[in-house]
Amino acid sequence: MTILTGWLQRFTILNSDRPKSPWGGSGGDNGNGGGNAGGGSGGDGGPRNPWSVPPGGTRGPKPTALDEFLKRAKGSGGGGGFGGGRPRIPGSPGAGTLWGLGVGLIVLVWVLFTSIHQIGPQQRGVVTWFGRYAGTLEPGIRMTLPAPIASVTKVDVQKIRLEDFPEGSGGENLVLTGDQNIIDLAYSVRWDVSNPQDYSFQIRNQQETVRATAESAMRAVMATTTLNEAIGAGRGAIEGRVQELMQTVLNDYNAGIRIQGVAIKQAQPPAAVSEDFKAVSAAQQAAQGNINLARGYAQQQLAFAQGEATSFDKVYAQYKLAPEVTRRRMYYETMEGVLAKSDKTIVEAPGVVPYLPIPGGTRRLPDPQTTAPAAQAAPATGGSQ
Repeated sequence: MTILTGWLQRFTILNSDRPKSPWGGSGGDNGNGGGNAGGGSGGDGGPRNPWSVPPGGTRGPKPTALDEFLKRAKGSGGGGGFGGGRPRIPGSPGAGTLWGLGVGLIVLVWVLFTSIHQIGPQQRGVVTWFGRYAGTLEPGIRMTLPAPIASVTKVDVQKIRLEDFPEGSGGENLVLTGDQNIIDLAYSVRWDVSNPQDYSFQIRNQQETVRATAESAMRAVMATTTLNEAIGAGRGAIEGRVQELMQTVLNDYNAGIRIQGVAIKQAQPPAAVSEDFKAVSAAQQAAQGNINLARGYAQQQLAFAQGEATSFDKVYAQYKLAPEVTRRRMYYETMEGVLAKSDKTIVEAPGVVPYLPIPGGTRRLPDPQTTAPAAQAAPATGGSQ
């Protein structure tokens, strides 16, 4: 377009003023040396034509080939120029030629800009002919038919898109669980393009489709999940189930989209019942702690009982080998355990042995400090009666 403008400016300059001949003006040249015979110049003030008849009336030589050329260049007085009798520069293109060059240049630029495409390493080019799919361009410099016959849409197949729920910050996303509880759930979905052709033609508003599919899949999975699983250790299973369900739905749509992953960032009760929920959670944790203590005590008692049973089995095996000896030994061990905790007096028949104070065998007397208040309270009670 710039080259065409330059040619038009040149054409305007050439036709703006009538060119002057170095031998005088052409308007007053009648073969007698110009309109001013004695002034030494032509009718327009230029120099006198050296080939015209001199003022004295003497005729010069005949017109040369240069004169004939100049006459043809002038168009014989105004017949062959661009109009108005103005001369045309020999070899210059005409108006039709200039317009043709300009149009051709515009068409060439248009073809170059719409036929050559640079596809990046992370991109794929979806080619359409009059809106119908015609192929996919791989990375590199590729050529197609010019527009509007062919058009190329570049699709980034390596970019990981991220969708946050809820969108923005500070909002709530209330979801109903399978045990009729409501939680505030925040999560994100990562996805990319797996098939550029399906991505461009099978669905419209791809981002909105992914968001709608994610919300539907998450609510469907949470409807079969309890509150404790949602806020506890069941998050990993929920994320996997949501990703699988989303991929199944998008494959049914032939969307050309691959779900990279689902991440639950927050799962907590709504703000209106947050304090009550914390109290319930604390009570549940205390109950779980008590259950754990009871289970530990039960395990200890079970281990002790199993040990006693094993010991009894060993004693019974010895008893079967020597019943009398084992019975007497068991009697002695039992009596030793019982008598060791009580005061005792040993009497041998037929008479009574005099009492001998054995060290460590005397009766333990009660503590005077503990028995004094009781002794003082007894007389007071009897006097009142």
